[in-house]
Amino acid sequence: MDSLNIPATGRTPGVAFDFAAGRLRLTGESYPDDVATFFGPVFTALRDYLAEPGDTPINFDMELLYFNSSSAKALMNLFQMLEAVAKAGRPVAVNWCHEENDEAMRELGEDFSEDLRHVAFSLRDVPAGGIG
Repeated sequence: MDSLNIPATGRTPGVAFDFAAGRLRLTGESYPDDVATFFGPVFTALRDYLAEPGDTPINFDMELLYFNSSSAKALMNLFQMLEAVAKAGRPVAVNWCHEENDEAMRELGEDFSEDLRHVAFSLRDVPAGGIG
């Protein structure tokens, strides 16, 4: 399956999904004017990838500095898709990266992790200015 690459803008995150390698990455900030329009192709590509048979481990790096509540719902949808394949036995790891002094983003990561039972979820501090 082809990769999905969407460059970041001032309002939308960068998307770098290398499906062949099982490496998924979101970077930057996410507060698009229309969340459904932005995330629709991301959901479609991820659903298609996850529907293909395979056992390649999936590593999802979340490197967002900020996201709004509409984006949070979209992220939860992404995590639920990953949780479903992890529950079926495919190894999935989410690396939630946040700046070392950003307690709000750390707490959001902790909140998301509570809803995931089969995904290996880790929180990772990065130096301020080191994300993206």
